[in-house]
Amino acid sequence: MRRTLCMLLLFAALLPGRGSGPRSLRDGEIPLRSPSAILMEQETGAVLYEKNADERMAPASITKVMTMLLILEDVESGKLRLEDTVTASARAASFGGSCVFLEEGERMSAEEMLKCIAVVSANDCAVAMAEHLNGTEALFVDRMNRRAEELGLLNTHFTNCTGLFDDEEHYSTARDIAVLSRELMRHEEIKRFTTIWMDSIRDGAFELVNTNRLVNRYEGCTGLKTGFTSRAMYCLAATAERDGVSFLAVVMHGESAESRNADATALLNFAFSNYSLCSLRPEAPLPELPVEMGREGSVPLRCGGEAWALTEKKSGSPSYTLQLPSLLSAPVEEGQQVGTLRVRLGEETVAEVPILAAAPVPRIGFWGIFRKLAGSLVGL
Repeated sequence: MRRTLCMLLLFAALLPGRGSGPRSLRDGEIPLRSPSAILMEQETGAVLYEKNADERMAPASITKVMTMLLILEDVESGKLRLEDTVTASARAASFGGSCVFLEEGERMSAEEMLKCIAVVSANDCAVAMAEHLNGTEALFVDRMNRRAEELGLLNTHFTNCTGLFDDEEHYSTARDIAVLSRELMRHEEIKRFTTIWMDSIRDGAFELVNTNRLVNRYEGCTGLKTGFTSRAMYCLAATAERDGVSFLAVVMHGESAESRNADATALLNFAFSNYSLCSLRPEAPLPELPVEMGREGSVPLRCGGEAWALTEKKSGSPSYTLQLPSLLSAPVEEGQQVGTLRVRLGEETVAEVPILAAAPVPRIGFWGIFRKLAGSLVGL
């Protein structure tokens, strides 16, 4: 009985509802060989498919998504400049696996280090950057775990900045990696590195070829990160953009690089074939609303809520219906909802967007009323 009830509740949760967005597919509706996967739209964070997405697994070098995120956040905050020089320590130079064979004392710009991490998953460069930013890799890893908590990654824990070592306390999930990847892709700068197919360092003496073959093979691919260890098997966080909409697919524990890439491709193909973004903002500017008994005669308006909605592909353009009162009474608080914008695509209501006051309008006082009356009399 309990099992039957759980199945009924699960089925009910999966049923599409008005305003709930596109229906998420269930395991099996897209045939995948990887045991864990997720498909997400980047702008809205809508999940379109998941398979064992909360199962903790070794993430291998997908770990470096967090490493790159912290690097770019330090650039954004001014703590780091991409032209800064980074010197490789003996420890950083000792790292094997995927690397660019840094030598102790070798100097590179932070930009070149980041490029090597993004393109060839360079473990030695990841450690060099961690040490440069926080003094030791251990202190950098503490930052990684604090940032994971801030992002709500409940099933993620890091013990190193590379993912090279198969430590049981180093784990993540497909869902957490998707959230983390989405956060990294908010930094447009990363695409300058993750879309590189072939490049070089050391004045052309050392060639770089992207470990993510989809960069060269999949239309619109913007990244993001591959990974492999004997425990993690073949992992991939793949991102792509076409016609203004971006999706990301995460697959974990694939049996081969080919099957991993095939699974990510299948997920992205499904997304691009079936979904698009609908703007929840009208092209025309919002009017100002008249306000009676206010220090100002009108109040500017703005849209609240999300700017986009993910919808199933349909022909035609969205229509926007603005529902506003003819007049407001002061006081009006900034952020106060004063109306609604209904967005429709065909016969379907995509969203009802709150229309908010963009500024406060205090109520006029006694002397204000007196001055207005006096002014009107003088005008007569």
